[in-house]
Amino acid sequence: MCLAVPGRVLDVEDRDGTRMATVDFGGVVKEVCLEYLPDLRVGEYAIVHVGFALQRLDEESARRTLELFETLGMLQEEFGDPWEAAAGSAQTEDGRPAREGVAGEVHP
Repeated sequence: MCLAVPGRVLDVEDRDGTRMATVDFGGVVKEVCLEYLPDLRVGEYAIVHVGFALQRLDEESARRTLELFETLGMLQEEFGDPWEAAAGSAQTEDGRPAREGVAGEVHP
């Protein structure tokens, strides 16, 4: 699922004619295109979807939304490592969850 997630702009720069920003999504930092919000500044919040800042948002609304997403586990789902998630859902041949361990370790 792709969410529109609020984030705080940490810095803004022009890259090859495109306005880009580094944005903090409650501890996860990503690069975001600002072409739809050309006047967005450092310290402001925006709703971001698929790498594009779409709408300016006030700080209180952004914080409440991030807290709710975190509580529901949606931030991990959106920004988590897909390889880690796949490893966590791995199963043995008999359907039991696979344990993480040292390479070559044999599990009963």
